[in-house]
Amino acid sequence: MSASVEKSMHWRKSTRSAGNGQCVEIATMSDGIAMRDSKDPEGPILQFRAATWRDFVDSLRAGNFDRTA
Repeated sequence: MSASVEKSMHWRKSTRSAGNGQCVEIATMSDGIAMRDSKDPEGPILQFRAATWRDFVDSLRAGNFDRTA
């Protein structure tokens, strides 16, 4: 990803993020989603294709990653 593309991306945090800085941010790209650590905005960026991101979100909603007691 080029630096100019990175700078033009609109990064956002979840409305459920805590105010302690322990968050990730996402940005929508033409072909998917980008994710970065909010504490290190100049650091690495993960990129996911749209279908992969949808599968991940669907798994979250289904409770597939919920911790059991």
